[in-house]
Amino acid sequence: MSCTQPTEIPQVPIALIGGSGTFSLRLPEDLAWPGVEVLEDGLVYATPWGPSPALKLFSLPTTPPRLVLTVKMHGRLPGVSWGEASRRLFWVLRQAGVRKVVAEGGVGSINPLLDPLDIVVPTDYIDFSQRRDVALGEDYLCIMRRPICPSLHETLVRVAGAQPLNRVFSRGTYLVTEGRHFESEAEIKVFRQWGADIVGQTLCPEVYLAREIGACFAGIYLVVNYAEGTVKPWEHKVLKDIFFEGAEPFARLILQALMEIHLDSSCGCRELRKDTLLRPENIGRARRRGDNSQ
Repeated sequence: MSCTQPTEIPQVPIALIGGSGTFSLRLPEDLAWPGVEVLEDGLVYATPWGPSPALKLFSLPTTPPRLVLTVKMHGRLPGVSWGEASRRLFWVLRQAGVRKVVAEGGVGSINPLLDPLDIVVPTDYIDFSQRRDVALGEDYLCIMRRPICPSLHETLVRVAGAQPLNRVFSRGTYLVTEGRHFESEAEIKVFRQWGADIVGQTLCPEVYLAREIGACFAGIYLVVNYAEGTVKPWEHKVLKDIFFEGAEPFARLILQALMEIHLDSSCGCRELRKDTLLRPENIGRARRRGDNSQ
């Protein structure tokens, strides 16, 4: 795949952040979905922190057609930290005017009720990663009391539940670790005590950055292994089979969800981003307000 550095970023309402759940596919080409058209590929943009990950622009056969920007494997870049790569990616998404962000990936099951090939659409998270300072700026205070967009969540759950191949769980807590290694059995035991259901490496900082740019966010995740100490030791063959054989049906339901999501902003997610009060012009303002009240 050749990469180009265009100067103008297209205006696109939807972003799909691809992960390990669809990594083995060329998405959307390999699905051969009628009416889906790849418009541009290998799009790399200059950001304040360096080149962005390579993105692909495609259209969905809706009325009118919907444009989607997508990236492979959460936009990871060789020699660049995962958090830094996410920052570059979301800078592009902000410039593109993206309003809805859907992410996918493979996760491990901490909750012993979850098995490989189950689908989880989580409703909350615990951030155990070390990516604490990833942000695009200091303009906003991001409120995370409702991190997942209820409208996006409803669509993902409904579309996933309509297919017969997987059990679908409509709530759960995603525990984010740093990676790249898997977690130890002792760590998983602690995470289970905290109330986590699945473990992975990507929901944060994506959920933070989506809120910072004023976009709705939801993720849909395919269980690919038992976390250490859960049910039984996980098998590499099972992981491999899911990686290659589970990708296409998982990708199809995600593409269907992208066609059905609501593009309005009645969900209220944007209102959970507030202007920061830590601005230079606010220094001394409390004294001035006090003087005016006398």
